[in-house]
Amino acid sequence: MAISVDGETQTLLQSPSPSSSPSPSDLRCRRPVAPVAVPETPSNTSFPVDALPRDSAEQSGVETTCDSDDRMIDGNDRMEPLAVKDKQCVEGVERRQVHGTGSGQSAKFLYRASAPAHRKVKESPLSSDAIFKQSHAGLFNLCIVVLIAVNGRLIIENLMKYGLLIRTGFWFSSKSLTDWPLLMCCLTLPLFPLGAFLIEKLAWRKCIPEPLVISLHVMLTTVTIFYPVYVILRCDSAVLYGFTLMFFASIVWLKLVSYAHTNYDIRALMKSLDKDNTSSHFSGLDAEEGVNFKQLVYFMVAPTLCYQQNYPRTTCIRKSWVIRQLIKLVICTGLMSFIIEQYINPIVKNSQHPLKGNLLYAIERVLKLSVPTLYVWLCMFYCFFHLWLNILAELLRFGDREFYKDWWNAKTVEEYWRMWNMPVHKWMIRHIYFPCLRNGISKGVAILISFFVSAIFHELCIAVPCHIIKFWAFLGILFQIPLVVLTKYLQNKFRSNMVGNMIFWFFFSILGQPMCVLLYYHDVMNRKVRID
Repeated sequence: MAISVDGETQTLLQSPSPSSSPSPSDLRCRRPVAPVAVPETPSNTSFPVDALPRDSAEQSGVETTCDSDDRMIDGNDRMEPLAVKDKQCVEGVERRQVHGTGSGQSAKFLYRASAPAHRKVKESPLSSDAIFKQSHAGLFNLCIVVLIAVNGRLIIENLMKYGLLIRTGFWFSSKSLTDWPLLMCCLTLPLFPLGAFLIEKLAWRKCIPEPLVISLHVMLTTVTIFYPVYVILRCDSAVLYGFTLMFFASIVWLKLVSYAHTNYDIRALMKSLDKDNTSSHFSGLDAEEGVNFKQLVYFMVAPTLCYQQNYPRTTCIRKSWVIRQLIKLVICTGLMSFIIEQYINPIVKNSQHPLKGNLLYAIERVLKLSVPTLYVWLCMFYCFFHLWLNILAELLRFGDREFYKDWWNAKTVEEYWRMWNMPVHKWMIRHIYFPCLRNGISKGVAILISFFVSAIFHELCIAVPCHIIKFWAFLGILFQIPLVVLTKYLQNKFRSNMVGNMIFWFFFSILGQPMCVLLYYHDVMNRKVRID
């Protein structure tokens, strides 16, 4: 039996007969120690550790192996079973025991030269059978460090070679500051929700028939989107101002469609419940008024595109958290502007139109442009979908903050479009996709209609501010349909999530975005040359 005293180990060989008391000669050590009087005891009891002379054990400095008894002596005269086998003692397993007042002391066992070092079949951590079973957190940290170091060097080299290239002419113009039509158009956008509220008020009071309600909403939403388009094209505004106005106008249009469609569906459902003599289960619905102006105002500023009369709400506003997010928003926005001015603009200036000139040169420009455009895209996503929408949700105590999912793990293009923009995705399935299915349209056609609507708004938000209607964005979104089929086929063929994710990233960041940037940039520059 092994006795652990002050971090040292002594070997006690019991006599063959459990009834006989051990003599001092039975205590055998590699160096002589003082005799220890050990009382007669069966094998299932423990020896008090105080029975051993502590000084002799401390001075001996002897470390020996343990025998087959899987028990240790405790300072409180208790026997505690240990899950330590004989072979673990031989291998040098290090244990810590609590003695006396609770101070931890380690018991070290020898690693014998005869102990086997190889006991079972094992794969190398980076072998094909074991690589995905390992944790790669350290390699991930290494990639982050290398990424920061490499990009930091490139930034310093770029600044030393070209200097600071930030300019405001591309984003702002004197015309936009002196002429106020875009600002006035933006300030008049809230009038359209007010008109929608008046239409719904008349509809709930049954002052106008349902077909007229639908016609009025169609007219109102049409003016909502085409009025800003007319102002932007008429005034020859700067790109940033035009994009901002079109972005807000598109959001207002989507919200008004959801507002009208939801109220129409509620009225239809209440009529069907009245016919069936069934009470309505809408607890937050005022059957007499139907709509509430405060609910509409909250919906128009809330970070959602789907109207409902009640939303999940949080209990308070975290002011310090909002301040931190605002600081992050300013930093990320500045970083995004720096990448655009310092890297993207010089690259596209020194490039040719991707559909003209040398093919290899166009491929080189696209590949060189892919990295900075990817950085800008990630910064834009983080700034808007994570920082800005969460700030707005916090200020409004809006509870549902699933503005995106883990789209970076998408295995197909279809998964990406379902996860990266949850407000638009929820709007699409609620007001486009499922209404099509309820009206007998097939699933494939419903998906095609959804992509068609998305393509129209992408073209409006990009082509109109650039004052170029070339349908590049429209065709790019429609091109996602064959990519959905292709990536799903490849993912099913290779039976690998990693392959599908790599294909998605290639089409998304390496090929698609740089090509769109080059196309629109050269068209914008050619237009400016013609005007000048």
